[in-house]
Amino acid sequence: MRKTEVIYNPQQDEDGSEMLMEITPRAANRLSKIMAQDQNPDLALRIQVESGGCHGFQYLMSLTTLPPLPPSASTSASASASASPSSSSSPSPSEPPTPSEEVAAEVTPSTTTSNTPTSTPDLREDDTVFAFVKEEEGQQQQPPSPSSSSSSRSSSPPKIVLDGPSLQLLRGSKVDYTMELIGSQFKISDNPHATSSCGCGTSFDIKDL
Repeated sequence: MRKTEVIYNPQQDEDGSEMLMEITPRAANRLSKIMAQDQNPDLALRIQVESGGCHGFQYLMSLTTLPPLPPSASTSASASASASPSSSSSPSPSEPPTPSEEVAAEVTPSTTTSNTPTSTPDLREDDTVFAFVKEEEGQQQQPPSPSSSSSSRSSSPPKIVLDGPSLQLLRGSKVDYTMELIGSQFKISDNPHATSSCGCGTSFDIKDL
């Protein structure tokens, strides 16, 4: 059984409800493959919302490298990586590999300008990190031991990261991966706060919050 969990800095809306996102299995599978391909267990998909586009707001997506998360924040994700191929050795945290241009095109809609993946570890004060984790039914996850930290990093689950304002606008949405004739890319779907969107799915308007 798999689900999306907050593994760093959970945030609540004005009603006190936790603001959540969902990573679909297709998106998680693709992120896992990118992580394995680049041998970077700290890779994540950063999703931002900025003013612009034909409907007022637009999604910006880019690959980023996260610094090691505090053990208390990432226990569940470290103990339950998604099933995906991984490398026996991982790169130095200070010099993570840069994803290929082909991969960059998948995470960057044609209407945005964020087409350069970020290789420098990046975690901002208001960022929230979500992971697609695997749970064993009837078994409670245990924190990883110090001796297993290396293997936990190499089998790290797929992750997305959003800043506070972006999460406020996208809470309740899904991060999906689509394969179309015009190209394959990550997309936001089922945004409960969007009133309209453009045909390419990168620009949207929102309800009054």
